[in-house]
Amino acid sequence: MSNLHFLGALLAVVAMGLIGRPAAARAEEDNDARARAFVARHEATIRPMEIEVGRRWWEANISGKEDVYRQKEKAETELDLRLADPKTFAELKAIKEGKVRDKVLARQIDVLYLQYIAKQVDPGLLKQMVLKANAIERAFNVYRPKVGGKELTDNEVRRILRQSKDSAQRQAVWEAGKGVGRVVEKDLKELVKLRNEAARKLGFADYDKMQLALAEQSQEQVLRLFDELDELTREPFRQAKAELDAVLAANCGIPAGKLQPWHYHDPFFQESPAIFGSQNEAVYAPIDILKTCREFYAGIGLPVDDVLRRSDLYERPGKNPHAFSTDIDREGDVRVLCNIVQDRQWLGTTMHELGHSVYSSKNIPRGIPYVLRCESHPLTTEGIAMMFERFIDNPDWLKAMGAAVPEPEKFRAAAVKVRRNQLLIFSRWCQVMFRFEKELYANPDQDLNKLWWDLVQKYQEVKRPAGRNEPDYAAKIHVIIAPVYYHNYQMGELFASQVHHALVREVLKGGDPSAAIYVGNKAAGRFLVQKVFAPGRTLDWNQLTRHATGEELNAKAFAEDLQSR
Repeated sequence: MSNLHFLGALLAVVAMGLIGRPAAARAEEDNDARARAFVARHEATIRPMEIEVGRRWWEANISGKEDVYRQKEKAETELDLRLADPKTFAELKAIKEGKVRDKVLARQIDVLYLQYIAKQVDPGLLKQMVLKANAIERAFNVYRPKVGGKELTDNEVRRILRQSKDSAQRQAVWEAGKGVGRVVEKDLKELVKLRNEAARKLGFADYDKMQLALAEQSQEQVLRLFDELDELTREPFRQAKAELDAVLAANCGIPAGKLQPWHYHDPFFQESPAIFGSQNEAVYAPIDILKTCREFYAGIGLPVDDVLRRSDLYERPGKNPHAFSTDIDREGDVRVLCNIVQDRQWLGTTMHELGHSVYSSKNIPRGIPYVLRCESHPLTTEGIAMMFERFIDNPDWLKAMGAAVPEPEKFRAAAVKVRRNQLLIFSRWCQVMFRFEKELYANPDQDLNKLWWDLVQKYQEVKRPAGRNEPDYAAKIHVIIAPVYYHNYQMGELFASQVHHALVREVLKGGDPSAAIYVGNKAAGRFLVQKVFAPGRTLDWNQLTRHATGEELNAKAFAEDLQSR
């Protein structure tokens, strides 16, 4: 090549660089501008609709009234149809496929993409799913089991299962509680198929895989973790259950080999029976639950008085019989629904729901954009709620909160056993739920009654009652209103242990994590705000776990808690 030709080629390369780089930069700037405009339009149009859905959802759950549910359905359908607009989604997809340079803006686009893609199905199919899900949810909320002609509340069912020594009475109550499964079975099966149809139209094998992907998880990832937990908990669970079974059987005057599902203290055996010390429930009966919770959260610098003022806290006909926390507007309108009675369960549940409430827009800075002004992930908010709930069995915590514990060391020995058993029992129960939903959506036409009891027998080692062929899986409300969610409770338990251990290490400067109670320690609240709450959803769940604890989510701290004495 001549010098002249070489110089010409060199100048061409330089020119390409000078022209190309600014053009690329301009394209990125233009894409950022489009992203900002899209987010602004989303806030202007979708935000008011989301707030309306939140309000209608709240009203429906506290009333159970049919006309209120119709208003809820209408609001949900209108929101779904707006998110389903194909032109809007095409614009969002193009922005996502381009480069968004601003990290927080890029995260908003990623989160919105997950929200919008879930709705890119036929509007008629979306309407069917909303109507079907609402019909089942209302059936659940208004259902009350009947025994001997008497209607029972959910609290009464649980009280009988905790206290009765009459196996026939226990069986009658347990079976009546499961009766809601027959009421909703047909609609649930139809809803499962509608959900699968929607998932396949979006390119997913089934709804389970889709829901996990939309939650920034994968079925393989969660399955690996659950296989690890199965190995970790199997033998300790068997040993703990053998001890439990001996006491439960003796209480009812039967051999341990004759125990049936109704002999456990929870309808699904997802909680540890509190049987190691008859004094335990008596300790909780005098506790003023709201006063205790209010003072505890205020003492760590996370007051909940405003939440309690907006909440609905006691039993009523037609009202949702369970419990939840909800953030209506991401501007601080946070509420909890409870059905409080004076016992251990409701102290724990109220601590749990208020744990959700403090991990919300109450304590996520207003500077975080609306799209990201929420918890990082369901598992992270579940983890914080579970971390607070664990305190209720600690005699030092109870004493610090003003409760009388007459025999603290005896109570402590029983509480340690209950706490360890609870971690084991709940972990095995989560195995059932995760694996059932995985198979439910993979093949909804199989014998689901058999699948359910096969999993219960394998992971919980609870016998299927002879000759029983009932849709007991359909009696678990989460399968309807929180599909493919339950694994997050177990992952939340891991997160709870990991964050608690980090807080003990960094704020309390070491010591036994099982002895740390936070009471009156505002530094504990500051740690949670700074390390867990403040990022909102700017970080995904594994990034947040690293931010809060220095490590990705793992089972090490959870395993330590299983060994604590």
